[in-house]
Amino acid sequence: MNTTTLVTGARGKVGRGVVARLHAAGHAVRAASARPAELAVPDGVEAVELALDRPETFDAALRGVRRVFLYPQPAGIDAFVKAAEAAGVEHVVLLSSSSVLGPDAENDPLASHSLQVERALAGSGLTCTLLRPDAFTSNSLGWAYAIGRGLPIQLAHPDAHIAPIHPEDIADIAAEALTGSSLTGTSLTGTSLTGTAPLLTGPESLTFREQLAVLADALGREIPVERITRAEAEEQMGRHMPAPMVTSLLNLWAAADHGPATVHDTTQTLLGRPARTYRQWAGENTAAFTRG
Repeated sequence: MNTTTLVTGARGKVGRGVVARLHAAGHAVRAASARPAELAVPDGVEAVELALDRPETFDAALRGVRRVFLYPQPAGIDAFVKAAEAAGVEHVVLLSSSSVLGPDAENDPLASHSLQVERALAGSGLTCTLLRPDAFTSNSLGWAYAIGRGLPIQLAHPDAHIAPIHPEDIADIAAEALTGSSLTGTSLTGTSLTGTAPLLTGPESLTFREQLAVLADALGREIPVERITRAEAEEQMGRHMPAPMVTSLLNLWAAADHGPATVHDTTQTLLGRPARTYRQWAGENTAAFTRG
């Protein structure tokens, strides 16, 4: 029986990718967003309104749904979980975060959102898969403004190591977790993702400085890198995000200064095909770094 999969956060890069993969493979898909009019979905995909802090949107979104791809939003999550159970949902794949495994995750602004949702699901009767990606390759878009204007990239920890994962790899893994069968025709490793909590990374450890060198190569020009003090970084980052988030990020990068990041699960280990590299992502996104 072709059951319906609800994809929340369908305006996001990963959510859009999951919708596209499931639809292309012939699965019934319902794309959800708090602003459904802004969704761009393939023909044949239903777009619905869903806001976790508005329970009145739950029934229509969940009607006939057996699988859910869920973005981590703690507001209203307990009510949503109860509604999903009542609607007959059988499996939830959560886009969580590797930060939930960090120290004091409950009080860490990077981790607490995802952790609250994980706990709500753990207390339910739903079968769950918790995808815990580390940094996304697309985080580099935060440098686009400066690079596009030829300005130096100023970092307190330019040699912090991370293993960034391509969002399309996350979408591949999420679609596989939802369906339990390969959508790409490639053979799987034989490992079921149902009920697991894989820690996801890209296939290689790269410092920020090394990532910028890859971007420079893709753009065909140098990108100057300047080391700044933590206080200077706090001031700059504080213009765009809350102070607790700034502290959490800078602490994370300071701890990553001391050696290569560990490479965990990738599409290679989970799906039996090579993971997309940072260089591939850079080549796909050069336009974002050349705008005036």
